[in-house]
Amino acid sequence: MEFLRLAKRRTLVSELVYVLLNVGLAAALLVVVWVVESPLPAFAVVLLSKWRVLAVRPRYWFAHIQANLVDLIVSFGLVVLLYTASAGGTGEGMAVQIVLTLLYVAWLLLLKPRTKRAYVIAQAGVALAVGTIALFSLSYGWPSSAVVIAMFVLGYSTARHVLSAYSDNSLTMMSLIWGYVTAQIGWLTYHWLVAYDIPFTDTIKLPQATIIIIALSFLAERIYNSYAKHGAVRSGDVLLPALLSFGVVAVIIFVFNGVSTGSI
Repeated sequence: MEFLRLAKRRTLVSELVYVLLNVGLAAALLVVVWVVESPLPAFAVVLLSKWRVLAVRPRYWFAHIQANLVDLIVSFGLVVLLYTASAGGTGEGMAVQIVLTLLYVAWLLLLKPRTKRAYVIAQAGVALAVGTIALFSLSYGWPSSAVVIAMFVLGYSTARHVLSAYSDNSLTMMSLIWGYVTAQIGWLTYHWLVAYDIPFTDTIKLPQATIIIIALSFLAERIYNSYAKHGAVRSGDVLLPALLSFGVVAVIIFVFNGVSTGSI
C-alpha cells in the first residue's frame, strides 16, 4: 500500500513538473522576445528545450528530428509571430503576444501530447497554419528558392505526421509527394502574395497561401482516409470535402482578390 501511495505521489509530482516546465518555456520565449527584441535568442531557447532529441546515439538523430518537426515548426512559428506582433510597439501588440503565448501553452499541454488520429491531424493542421503565417511574415525579402524549400519542409513534415497515424508503409514517399505539392503552391503564392487583416492586430496578416494549403491538405487527408478504410476512394467520402475545399479556394481567389486586403 505504501508503494502505491509513493508511486501516485511521484506521478503527481512528475505531472506538476511537466506543466511547470512547459509553461516556463512559453513564458521564457515571450520574455526573451520582449527583452532582446530579436527572434534569434528565442530560437536558441527552443533548440535548447529539444536537447532530448539528440540525447541518443547519432544514428537515431534523423528519426528523432523528423518525429519532432511539427513541434519545432509550431515553436519557431510562435517566436516569429511574437516578434512580428511587437513590431508596432503598442500595448495592443503586447496583448496579442500574451494571447499567442497562452495558445502556445495550450498547444504544449493539451494538443501536442495527444496520440489519437484526430488529434494528430489537428496537430499537423496547427503546424501548417502557424508555419505558413510565420514564413510569409518573414519571406518578402527572401529569394523564391528559400520559400520553396521552407514550404517543402512544411508539407513533408506535416504529411509525415498525419500518415504516421495510419501506419502507412509508403510514409516517406507519400510525404515527399505532398512536400512537392506544397512547394509548388509556395512558389506560386510567393509571386502572387495576398494577405488578409486579422482582428486586433495590424502587424500579423493571414496569407492566402495558408487558406489554400489547409483546404487542399484537408481534402487530401479525407481522400487518404477513404482509401485506408476501404482500399479504394469512395465518392461518398470525399464529395463534400472536395466541394468545401474547392469552394473555399475558388472564393478567396476569384472573390476576395477583388476586395481590399492587407499586405505583407
